[in-house]
Amino acid sequence: MDRESGSTRKDMPGRLLRLLSLLQSRREWSGAELAERLDVSGRTLRRDIDRLRALDYPVESTTGTAGGYRLVSGRNLPPLMLDDEEAIAVAFGLITAAGGSVVGIEDSSVRALAKLERVLPPRLRPRLSALGGTTVAVPAREARRVDPVLLAVLASSCRDHQLLTFDYLDRAGEASARHVEPHHLVTIEGRWYLIAYDPGRSDWRNFRVDRITDARPALARFHPRPLPAPDPAAYLTRSFAAATYRHSARLEVALGADQVRSRLFAHAPGRIEPHGPDACIVHLSAESAELVTQYVAAITALDADCTLVDVSEEVGSRLRRLRGRLP
Repeated sequence: MDRESGSTRKDMPGRLLRLLSLLQSRREWSGAELAERLDVSGRTLRRDIDRLRALDYPVESTTGTAGGYRLVSGRNLPPLMLDDEEAIAVAFGLITAAGGSVVGIEDSSVRALAKLERVLPPRLRPRLSALGGTTVAVPAREARRVDPVLLAVLASSCRDHQLLTFDYLDRAGEASARHVEPHHLVTIEGRWYLIAYDPGRSDWRNFRVDRITDARPALARFHPRPLPAPDPAAYLTRSFAAATYRHSARLEVALGADQVRSRLFAHAPGRIEPHGPDACIVHLSAESAELVTQYVAAITALDADCTLVDVSEEVGSRLRRLRGRLP
């Protein structure tokens, strides 16, 4: 029979909200999965999809063995369905966005937070008030700011496994065109990095987002490769440690590697290798001689025996001048 039963029509508003929440929770659903989750027939599901489309939700039908549906971008921004924890997480992100490295995000964050606050259920307002009253964002120094539109393009390409083409300027100032399989976006100390597999070089690469221009997602998709690390942050940290830059220093420290890491004010530009339970070797490397000098000074101030084993010429010169200025 083609008509919906009275109970099915009565449950329709709540069912539409559940359907919308499911469509927003992952990229694509088969029709059979959605019908099973909502406990309705395929015919009722198709009617509900049409109702969402009439409300300006851009639900696209997909082809394949069973067929399915996905929520795509449209001309307008329809309402989003957020649970309690997601709403608080979004609010926290908006509160702290002023301290980030994304261009123009401060005013937009304030406007978005005001809209979110107006519609939050009363049970969540005390948590939001606590966040707003006790959270302060300090902007990261020396972090180049990036375009939020570019970040959105890179993030969606990572999520949807779309091949990505862009122009890139490396640290030596050389420009190149890149065609990559984007894997993950990572932010560390105020800078954004794209981790991607570069088929042309048959290897993984990291790209600083502030050096990327003209990013263009392709229609073609790829099957994501396993990242050669436990997680994206670990991979990025390893890559930094393995990189070789113009200025360097190597120190032997009579402290365990974990102790040195925990006592430094920020992530060291290099790697810290354990050398027994109560000793480690610190390899520092960066394009900035000043930065390497600062970390050498910080490590020698850790109240532990420390030996400077090797140092590049300019860093050594800076350290000698620093020692001469100290009483």
